[in-house]
Amino acid sequence: MTCFVVSPLSRLAEMAVRHKAREMISLLAKGQDFHRPAVINAERHLTLSMNDISFAGTGDLIAPQEAHVREIIEFAKAWDSSAPLLIHCWMGVSRSPAAAMIASLALHPDQDDEALAQGLRLASPYATPNSRMIDIADGLLMRGGRFAAAVKRLGRGKDADGNAPFVLPLRAADSVAGAA
Repeated sequence: MTCFVVSPLSRLAEMAVRHKAREMISLLAKGQDFHRPAVINAERHLTLSMNDISFAGTGDLIAPQEAHVREIIEFAKAWDSSAPLLIHCWMGVSRSPAAAMIASLALHPDQDDEALAQGLRLASPYATPNSRMIDIADGLLMRGGRFAAAVKRLGRGKDADGNAPFVLPLRAADSVAGAA
């Protein structure tokens, strides 16, 4: 099954090896250091520096920007999809689930926004996609507010400890995935 594997940083290497991922998106704060798993092709590793915030103007923190979301969309479109795309952030709860949903819509714009949101909730009871990333993607992917509204209706996920990776199918309606 072609899918997105969403992981916290703490389980990154394990998920890369377990799912045989070769491509990866990293969404971490500027200067946050980590080791890229050896199974990930360095040429197909997108690293974006951003904090998990939903508004700009917070000192040294970097809010997700339109350029970040554009890079996620373009990277997803260039993904060969022969192996899962690994997407991670610090906790695997906000930035990376948002990026997985954005990548899914970039690749399959015909899918239903509500079904995608519900598919995310089935895959992870903890996910709370970053609202700024979702709002930006809604505009860039010409969703007419449907994507942002579906994610807002999804609401906040359960409290998480950063130890709950999950699998989101390429198209949320394809299957129910859940725990990685």
